[in-house]
Amino acid sequence: MENRVVIGGQWGDEGKGKIVDTLSRDVDWVLRFQGGANAGHTIHIGSEKHVLHLVPSGVLHEGVKCLLGGGMVIDPWSLRDEILALEQRGIKVRDRIFIAANAALLMPYHKRLDELKEEGRKRKSIGTTGRGIGPAYLDKIQRTGMRLGDLQLPAENLERKAIEMILSANELLSTHYDAEPLPSRVLAEELVVLAQFIAPMVVNPYEVLKGVRQGTETVLLEGAQGTLLDIDHGTYPYVTSSNSTIGGALTGSSLAPRSLGEINGIFKAYLTRVGNGPFPTELLGDQGEALREAGGEYGATTGRARRCGWFDMVAARYSADINGLTGAIITKMDVLDSMPSIQVATSYEVDGEPLPCYPVDGNILPRCRPVYREFKGWEKPTTECRRLTDLPANARKYLEFLEAELGTLIVGVSVGKDREQMIWTNTGVTT
Repeated sequence: MENRVVIGGQWGDEGKGKIVDTLSRDVDWVLRFQGGANAGHTIHIGSEKHVLHLVPSGVLHEGVKCLLGGGMVIDPWSLRDEILALEQRGIKVRDRIFIAANAALLMPYHKRLDELKEEGRKRKSIGTTGRGIGPAYLDKIQRTGMRLGDLQLPAENLERKAIEMILSANELLSTHYDAEPLPSRVLAEELVVLAQFIAPMVVNPYEVLKGVRQGTETVLLEGAQGTLLDIDHGTYPYVTSSNSTIGGALTGSSLAPRSLGEINGIFKAYLTRVGNGPFPTELLGDQGEALREAGGEYGATTGRARRCGWFDMVAARYSADINGLTGAIITKMDVLDSMPSIQVATSYEVDGEPLPCYPVDGNILPRCRPVYREFKGWEKPTTECRRLTDLPANARKYLEFLEAELGTLIVGVSVGKDREQMIWTNTGVTT
């Protein structure tokens, strides 16, 4: 298997965790290249359900090495708890998890600042997860934050540095937000104890990925969130704080473009969004609620109900183009099994005039009105389908339309939660 990138093609929650888990069987490394514990990647194996937030989704395959890349912001408290939870389930991970020394360290004050900033936005709130992601990336860009490599400092030096950072954050909490300070010494001492657990996993990513660069090992690069949440290319300001597109895969992994092979975009057969921001194809009322309940559309990280709508081909083509997708994977196809009719937004209109392409101006998208094409539903179960020929005729027609309009082959279709409920094709779905 050649190296592969898995990128969310929509607003996240496309089912990347399941796809990465499925594709991880034959690789040496799985690498998360951006984001933090604001991600929730859910994997179903038989009756077991695993929800991962920081650890790469390949961890459930014995022998696969997992690297938390330098583009991530990592909460060491959350990471410790996630590793211990996996070990309590009998999954040996301690010798297979590696953490890039240049990844940003997320501290408790980042979470507090995240909460206070969101509260201050009031009606203009972004709808963040409150996990401290934005403030941690801010410290990284300001060159004032700590890194995971700092956990390898002597205990006395680490404690002193942590206290300085917490006292500086407390000053901001007090003067700008009139908020209570955090216990600097207590948290610094906790970090020193955490370092004993985490520091042995911290590595130089350039060094450990030598085999990937030389072609003797393979890697799967795993993204969090989705293209439309990218800090540069998404629906700004209602976006995440990192690059969840192809550029982030490179900067967050220490790999060169020539190391990449396949670039797979993951798209739900419909569309969802968590948090605030424009959503042209959103379904309100009973239709949206029916789709939400059929798809179990509640956030794996926050439990929040996801907003639901029809597939947006305008946004999907944009995602395919800017990421240079070599293939698309459609997930949650089975959620549409009971729908008598299905719609796809094929274009936008603004003030009654057609829009030639997807708008990157955040002031335009809220004014866009979708132009739909309707498809007859198949109203038959697809969960037992394992080949394209097993699918109902109308389901095939729907997929063929998506493939033609996306301009890239559909190489996989998910028809259920379990890792085995997949249809794979290397030649696309068009007959």
